Amino acid sequence: MNHSDAKDTLRSLLGERDAGVLATSKDNWPYANLVAFAVSDTLREMVFATPRQSKKYTNLTANPRVAMLIDNRSNDISDLTDTVAATAIGMTTELDGSERERCLSFYIERHPHLNDFARSPSTAVFLVTVERYIMVSRFQNVVEIAV
Repeated sequence: MNHSDAKDTLRSLLGERDAGVLATSKDNWPYANLVAFAVSDTLREMVFATPRQSKKYTNLTANPRVAMLIDNRSNDISDLTDTVAATAIGMTTELDGSERERCLSFYIERHPHLNDFARSPSTAVFLVTVERYIMVSRFQNVVEIAV
């Protein structure tokens, strides 16, 4: 798969999936959670929301480095050969003010059912500035995409 095809496949995957697995860590202990996300047109920005009372929030404030796995598996035996999975690697920032509103606009456009949750004062909104995606298809075809 060439770089252009890989980026098209990545864009399609990110457009069709609403949730991914966010990996955080604190004190050398990994932690993973399913989160609803939205991605910008440039693919460089991913946004998600989390309660400030969560372990995820505690981990993110201690260590802003994250990975987010998004895939199209269907829980079928063919998943081993047919699944496309992309891992976004980047740094998080908790948003406030106008930047929070800017990112919330495309997050809520993608997830209107999460409007009340995302706008709650007890919810933190995070921006992942994606450095690169590592995409795997056909079980062993690995492509790295810098954004």
